[in-house]
Amino acid sequence: MSDKNHKSNQSNDNKGTSGTNQAYQKALDNRSNQLNPNNSQYQRKK
Repeated sequence: MSDKNHKSNQSNDNKGTSGTNQAYQKALDNRSNQLNPNNSQYQRKK
């Protein structure tokens, strides 16, 4: 998979389908992890 394709997949939520692609789901999981105050690496906005 090319980097260009991966970047596109990260922003593609696959509307109208029953699921999400792997790159999009990992990006969502990473974002929610970063925003979770219970995460040990959480750094609130300064």
